[in-house]
Amino acid sequence: MAHYTYKDYKPVEYAKMACDTMMRKFRAEDLPPKGRFHYHQGVFLSGMQKTYDLCKDQRYYDYIKAWVDSIIDENGEIHTFDPGQMDDVQPGILLFFLYGKTGDGRYKKALDTLVPCVMNLPRTPEGGLWHKDCCPNQMWLDGLYMGGPICAEYAFRFHQPEYLELVIEQALLMEKMTRDEKTGLWYHAYDASRKMPWADPETGLSSEFWGRSIGWVPVAVLDDLEFVPKNRQEYKELGRLVHDLLTAVIRYQDPESGLWYQVVDKGGQKGNWLETSCSCLFTAAIARAVRVGLLDKGSLDYAKKGFEGVIDRLKWEGQDLLVDHICVGTGVGDYKHYCRRPTSTNDLHGMGAFLIMCAEIEAIAQKLNH
Repeated sequence: MAHYTYKDYKPVEYAKMACDTMMRKFRAEDLPPKGRFHYHQGVFLSGMQKTYDLCKDQRYYDYIKAWVDSIIDENGEIHTFDPGQMDDVQPGILLFFLYGKTGDGRYKKALDTLVPCVMNLPRTPEGGLWHKDCCPNQMWLDGLYMGGPICAEYAFRFHQPEYLELVIEQALLMEKMTRDEKTGLWYHAYDASRKMPWADPETGLSSEFWGRSIGWVPVAVLDDLEFVPKNRQEYKELGRLVHDLLTAVIRYQDPESGLWYQVVDKGGQKGNWLETSCSCLFTAAIARAVRVGLLDKGSLDYAKKGFEGVIDRLKWEGQDLLVDHICVGTGVGDYKHYCRRPTSTNDLHGMGAFLIMCAEIEAIAQKLNH
């Protein structure tokens, strides 16, 4: 296997290598889980869209469109999604891109089906959206990414302000329910019923700070902020949320590798390990927060170190770029649960996070060079 350093290529070039690797491995319609409208594909293709936005390679647009068109029929119907979980709403974020490019009403119709699913989810007594209807009274950090950006953009594009209010409400409520005062980090989940084995009987909170779940939060809220007027108090509140969370996250970056641990605050403890996808998400969020003025420029050093740490881990097999040490999809659990989760190489979670990171590092580099 060949090995390169971060100095060999620009961030957008790494992103293109990742896209090309996955396109060689999967026809668009075969992306797993095949035939399902699900966030695994949505996260990866969102990263591919960001790559397209930077390089305008037509192949990436065609690939994204081919996957969406393999799921959404000629009438704009989606037959393979579960309206009771936000994980199956997230890929709808791609539809704004396609609708804007083509004007095809199928994409608008699909959005009109998907977005109300978020509004119609059951709620905890505090008003928090259930992550899934099969997880009663549970709020998971991941939900802010799965349901937030699509609702915020829908509100903006189609003049439905109630969806932006929902996004703001849920982000601030999630912070209130899950933020730990001591560390500034957010617990993975909250169970209002206190019935789940992982839930603290007094607080309802899970016991650990899982990296990727925390990583979704600033990535999502930074997307949301694109659609919140800057003169609103809520813009300042969400900006503070991002600033505070990333300031906490930065404290737990491994100084040697530049990466973050699977269980963020327990680096070096038995069983814990440096995880790639959360490292990508944290790096992306720090870079973007600097770019939009929510973190000072000095914070860019942490993003640079994170990017270099991820790039130093990369391997190649021929032309194929390998992104490894990616935690597979994970429910809520205790310390051993997270530490024992299997890892994968070129999993769609990780490749999507890698592409998002590359796009943000490229964007901040371009801004600083102009």
